[in-house]
Amino acid sequence: MNAPTAITSRDNPLLKRLRVLAQDNAAYRKQGQVWLEGDHLCRALLARGLRPVTAVFSETFWRQAPHDLRDAADHIVTVPDALMAGISGLESPAGVGFVWELPQAAALQSGAAAVVLDRLQDAGNVGSILRSAAAMGFAQVLALKGTAALWSPKVLRAGMGAHFGLHLVEGLSVDDLAGLSVPLLVTSSHQGDFLHRARLPWPCAWVLGHEGQGVSPALEALATQKVRIAQPGGEESLNVAAAAAICLHASAAGR
Repeated sequence: MNAPTAITSRDNPLLKRLRVLAQDNAAYRKQGQVWLEGDHLCRALLARGLRPVTAVFSETFWRQAPHDLRDAADHIVTVPDALMAGISGLESPAGVGFVWELPQAAALQSGAAAVVLDRLQDAGNVGSILRSAAAMGFAQVLALKGTAALWSPKVLRAGMGAHFGLHLVEGLSVDDLAGLSVPLLVTSSHQGDFLHRARLPWPCAWVLGHEGQGVSPALEALATQKVRIAQPGGEESLNVAAAAAICLHASAAGR
């Protein structure tokens, strides 16, 4: 284990970068790095056999940190608790965070099962869908332009580590989806086959639309199949993240 470097100045260049990564949804695109705050996200990264470039500990947590976290990076930094709190995007600041280099921009994988996000705005919804995709065996998630930034701090926290097991591509156009070469299944609240009766192809791509506007007409026109979820309780529609979990589970169960 390398000896940690103690940083005590708020104006340290590393801490300035971390504050930007923790607070700016698009900063990762410029810096090529993400800030993973808290024990759960840090361990999720390590569980995938991935390694951070820097591990940052509050002074208090460092004294009790387990060896796997202490040994996680070649570059280790400790900061006073107050400075760690100044970086944090959480109500209760964590004692540890990792800086991880993002992989090279990924390309769409033809023929692979996928989840397509069509202009979803809510970071919590996007993160929850990533968790469902990873759990149900959809290893590819494709975000069209206008979707919340996949590696933004709030999406990372909502994803709870699912990011590290997924092939993520963002900034796509509708035309880019032609390279998928799998059937597109479009969710709808008012038309199409009821999910519990539908024959679902595999592999496929589930398209999940904007929280208010739904799937765009251009994507609906490309759909192989339209699917809706029976709602005997009579609600008008389901939250998109809840609908995604139901649809992806149906595909996984039917494989």
